[in-house]
Amino acid sequence: MKNILLPTDFSENSRNAINYAMRFFENELCTFYILNVQKASLYMTDDLMAAPMNTSVHQSVINTSKEKLNELTKYLQKETTNQKYSFKGITDYDVFTDAIKQAVKSKKIDLVIMGSNGATGAREVVFGSNTLNVIRKVDCPVLVIPQGYVFENLKTVLYTIDDNDHFNTEGMDPLVDTVTKYKSSLRILKIKEDDTVTIAEFDDKKQLKDFFKNINHTFHSITNVPSALAIDSFVQIMNIDMNAMFIQKETFIERFFYGSETSKISYRTRVPLLIMKN
Repeated sequence: MKNILLPTDFSENSRNAINYAMRFFENELCTFYILNVQKASLYMTDDLMAAPMNTSVHQSVINTSKEKLNELTKYLQKETTNQKYSFKGITDYDVFTDAIKQAVKSKKIDLVIMGSNGATGAREVVFGSNTLNVIRKVDCPVLVIPQGYVFENLKTVLYTIDDNDHFNTEGMDPLVDTVTKYKSSLRILKIKEDDTVTIAEFDDKKQLKDFFKNINHTFHSITNVPSALAIDSFVQIMNIDMNAMFIQKETFIERFFYGSETSKISYRTRVPLLIMKN
């Protein structure tokens, strides 16, 4: 059984991520923990005035959150009666990433699925601060769903490797589970700074071939192109349905999501982005 964490602020963006999760895990035994996080600093004078005299603002906010979660879990249970799903609501009054960390640890979460929660363009999504903080600070795989993205069968999955990455089987389960379940073709893309092939890179490719021997896979590389631009172009040309990667270094996160001083290009995902940890 899988334990999946679904953070929600009851927005259309978070609801869309939940809808994706319902489709993504079809025919699997799953417990979905739906988490709503309330932050004390958000509640000002209006909340104080609106709260009943016999209760605190804190308790009033928590009660409202619990009611909304109860409605949502009942609705999802009703809509997925043909699936082996169970749903549990969690309300927390905390810093967003701290609440996520606590839930991941206490509920033994296998994967966090959340919306991008940032500004959007016609075909692109900018990552919001909550999403980036979870990617940075939470030790759990994260699947980020672009706003408005509707589930499609995962025919082709991209596994992106940074030039400084070295192959390690630890943390690969979410990717392997996905391509195995959907019988996806796997495109392995190496983002390189130059055409030099090192011994370590040669060894990595050999290990990757062996590791994915039972999965239809191909190798690709793009040289001397900013990572964000290289991936975005590849996703469009190769009709990618999901992009998976490890993000291990803070410097790469900054360069990838915000753009370097030289490129000024930040990553804006068109397809679900699976962030793995090892």
